Amino acid sequence: MSGLISGLFPLPELPDHPGAPAETAGADAGVGTAARTARPRPMVVALRPRLGRDPQRRPVPVHPRSDRSGARRSTRRRTARSGRSTLGEAMIGSAATTAARRGDDLDATLVLHARPLRPGVDLADTSRFGDENWILGPAQLQSHIQQLKLNFAALPEDYRLLAKHLFYSMLSGELPPGEKRPSITAIRSTMIEVKRLFCWLADRSAERGGQPLALAELTPADLATYREYLHATGSPSRRSIACAGVRCFWRYRRVLPDHLSFDPLQEVDDWSIPHHARANENKTDRIPEQILGPLITWALRFIDDFAPDILAAQQIWTLARDPNRIKPDRHTEPTALFDLLDSYIRRGRPLPGWGGAVNIKFLSDLTGMSRTRIYNHRHHVDRAAEIVGIAEDTDYDIDITGRLDGEPWIEAITTDHYASNSLAALTRMLQISCYTVISFFSGMRDSEVKHLRRGCVHAQHDADGIPYRWRITSTAFKGENAEGVTANWVVSPPAARAVAVIEQLATIENCWLFSRLPNSPGAKHKSDGKAQTTSSTNTQLNEFRDWINDYCASRSRKDPIPLVDGRPWTLKTSLFRRTLAWFIARQPGGSIAGAIQYRHMSIQMFEGYAGTSDSGFRAEVEAERALARGEHLLATIEAHQHTDYTGPAADEAARRLDDFGDHAAFTGTVITDPRRLARLMKKHDPAIYPGRYATCVFNPDKALCARTTDLSGASRPALGDCKPLDCNNVALTSDNLAALDAERASLLDQLTARPALPPMLHQRVTARAETIADYLTRHDNRS
Repeated sequence: MSGLISGLFPLPELPDHPGAPAETAGADAGVGTAARTARPRPMVVALRPRLGRDPQRRPVPVHPRSDRSGARRSTRRRTARSGRSTLGEAMIGSAATTAARRGDDLDATLVLHARPLRPGVDLADTSRFGDENWILGPAQLQSHIQQLKLNFAALPEDYRLLAKHLFYSMLSGELPPGEKRPSITAIRSTMIEVKRLFCWLADRSAERGGQPLALAELTPADLATYREYLHATGSPSRRSIACAGVRCFWRYRRVLPDHLSFDPLQEVDDWSIPHHARANENKTDRIPEQILGPLITWALRFIDDFAPDILAAQQIWTLARDPNRIKPDRHTEPTALFDLLDSYIRRGRPLPGWGGAVNIKFLSDLTGMSRTRIYNHRHHVDRAAEIVGIAEDTDYDIDITGRLDGEPWIEAITTDHYASNSLAALTRMLQISCYTVISFFSGMRDSEVKHLRRGCVHAQHDADGIPYRWRITSTAFKGENAEGVTANWVVSPPAARAVAVIEQLATIENCWLFSRLPNSPGAKHKSDGKAQTTSSTNTQLNEFRDWINDYCASRSRKDPIPLVDGRPWTLKTSLFRRTLAWFIARQPGGSIAGAIQYRHMSIQMFEGYAGTSDSGFRAEVEAERALARGEHLLATIEAHQHTDYTGPAADEAARRLDDFGDHAAFTGTVITDPRRLARLMKKHDPAIYPGRYATCVFNPDKALCARTTDLSGASRPALGDCKPLDCNNVALTSDNLAALDAERASLLDQLTARPALPPMLHQRVTARAETIADYLTRHDNRS
């Protein structure tokens, strides 16, 4: 054997170690088959089974195996001893004990083997149990999310292995009964709280002499102390998340080598901390109307008016960096340079400058010639500079076509990254304008906008070939599986135009429309294939706000984005969807940017959602409508106006609102919390719907309207089909009576107007006015 493999040390002579097999004749026989069959069992047990290979599809069996003869190997029962755990405790800890004994065996295990991975990712290239950093990016299927990792080196050394067992179980390992695999984002959030706990334990261990504290040794009093520590160091929302993270060491106790011996939720007083909103959180959770109007107006200006100029400059920039661009033959006359210089002279335009000299690099970009070759013909450049001069900066050689109030919107687009009129800045403003319009006019979430691809818009045309509906296709993740599902959104023309612009702006190499622009400061020309992160878009939104205000200030314009409470309003991607739902629910007759009506948007969007995923937006609008209705009804009850209702259903309305008021609050308390009001409406909705001409006290058995159903299947009145003069579900407020009276007066005006109405129409209008007058005579109790 020693002659076969050189450099091996002799095996230690252990008392129970099997002897080396006898050498056989022939080296090949010894290596191939004879040596293997000569020994009854392996010489050395492998320390790391399956090292370097993919993990096993099924768990390693823990039952005794059969030997080669088919007989079962016996296992010796442990001798009973004092303090031995009960059978149930032993069963709970069996998996954890096995995991602890096999800690070294796990080092080569791929920690993402049970997770779906991004396209193009090889599982063998992902993190292993023994790594100090577990890179979670390959399992983050949403392209716009920043790559996350678990850094175990940041944990106290004594607790790193325990943390690895916990997070391996969450990622791909054995789960306790009843537990589901958490999301990658939730796992990363739990890591923060695990680090907080272990650092606290390490500090306490140092105070007690340096011996690390095991989780099993902790008592309810210890965790009560930790809870007080959290109370002194974090916000209520953070403390709630921290307590949930600690409880993982109870929930996952079946698969951990060390775990809590009790459930803190049951044993520690006030362990479950209410998750309140942060004190500085935006309470309205929507964009104020005075902010939204200018923001959408400027975004549409960029898309409809400024985009052609920005895209023309971007095309020049892109062409100069095209690796497939055909460059002039260096052995011929520099015709391209001569033509360019003649063009500047003919138009009397100064040559591009940089630092007081001609920008040779820019000339190189325009002509495709190397800078060295241009320097060799510097006398031609100098002669042209003597004629037309040298500009202070380098501007793209385009004619500005965009107009604002009849004037060019900008003097020039420059190459200087630090200027507000630079191509780098303006492409970012154009990109965020497209995002703003698409996000707001579609109701899509940030993740759904970020997964738009080229060709995502499909238009439907009428018989004359005129488009009348635009449908956007993307991927919805909320409430779906980790990979997401294909979903469609019907959008208005501004959103379709925004997609057309971003398709021209985005790089061809990246499949996502909203990715990092190649000419952004610090960006690499080669695409990384990822979508823009949410945090980057939030930063860009507020840069857009500042750009607008700086632009307006420099030109003394009166349409900037105003301050709110003396401070700039912080824009976030999450606010667009919520804002659109609020306006559709509460101001359906309003409009945005002076022309686009919310009512039309609502009808168009919800019609398109039939039969496809609306990603929950319709439910969000319905919830907002319920909140608005609840606020109105509570204000009516507080003012005791419901006792003055008239009409066929007045008594029923008063009874329902009295019951609703009893459930609403304790004496002297008014509900102002939207979450509390939402719960109240869900449990005790009085089914009363205020309208212009009538207040519907809905009873489906009496309703004359074409009833509808909400997303939960419950019947709802179709207020657009209301018949207030005939339906027995009608109660009348003073505002309803005033609206009916105004309608009657309008009809009388039509009867006396000139030219006179046709006879049949005159008869119908007269009958309608008389019907309203008779109805008011019966039900109008106003003094």
